[in-house]
Amino acid sequence: MNGDPVLIQVKDLKKHYNNSAVKALDGIDCEIRKGDVLVVIGPSGSGKSTFLRSLNLLEIPSSGSIVFEGVDITDPKTDINLHRQKMGMVFQQFNLFPHLTVLKNITLAPIKLKKLPKADAEEKAMVLLARVGLADKAEAYPDQLSGGQKQRIAIVRALAMDPDVMLFDEPTSALDPEMVGEVLAVMKELAEDKMTMVVVTHEMGFAKEVATRVIFLDEGKILEEAPPDEFFSHPENPRLQEFLSKVL
Repeated sequence: MNGDPVLIQVKDLKKHYNNSAVKALDGIDCEIRKGDVLVVIGPSGSGKSTFLRSLNLLEIPSSGSIVFEGVDITDPKTDINLHRQKMGMVFQQFNLFPHLTVLKNITLAPIKLKKLPKADAEEKAMVLLARVGLADKAEAYPDQLSGGQKQRIAIVRALAMDPDVMLFDEPTSALDPEMVGEVLAVMKELAEDKMTMVVVTHEMGFAKEVATRVIFLDEGKILEEAPPDEFFSHPENPRLQEFLSKVL
C-alpha cells in the first residue's frame, strides 16, 4: 500500500476565523496515497468538515498548501475547477437538482464539463445506477426517492465524472438509521475497487472495517493517526481514549 503514489499532500494547513480567534484548522499535515481510504473522526466542531472541504477549496485555507496530483491547488493561478472535476464530492444533504430526473442529474456534469456525448453519458450512468441497485429509478425525480436512494444517486453522480479521489462529508448523518447500511455498502464496494476516499463520518464500524488509516481531529489538529486495528485497540492520545469511550 505504502508504495502507491501520493495523490494529495497537505502541508501546515490552517483555517482561521475572526482574526485568528477561531482556529478551525491549526497546522494539518497529511498525505493521501492512491487507494487510501482515509477516515476522519472527531467531536463536533473539531474541524473535520473544514478539512475535507479544504481539499477541493470549498473552504479557502488561511495558509498552508494542498498539492493534488503534483499541482499546488492553493496557488491562486491554479484553475481549481479543472481539479475539482477529478475530485468527487458527496455531502450530508444530497444536493440533487429537484427539477431533473435521476438520469439527468447524473449526466449533466459529464456532458457539460467533459463534453461527453449524451448517449455515452447515459450509457455510463445506467451502468453506475445498476451497480448501486437503482437502474429502475433513472426516470424518477429526487422527491420520489428515499434518503438512502438519494445519497446513492449522489455517489453515482460523483462517480460519473471518473474522479481520482472521492470526498465524503458525513454522507450518512442525514439518513434514517435503516438507510445508513445501503449507503455504507456502496462506499465499501468502492473501497474494495481501490477508489481513493477521504471520509468524514461518525460510523465507527465503517472506519474499523474499511479504512486503511483513521485520523482523529480535535480543535483543528490531528491528535492521532493510525491503521484502524491500532487506532481502535490501542489509542495513545488521552483525548482520543476519552472520545472512543463515549462513541464505541
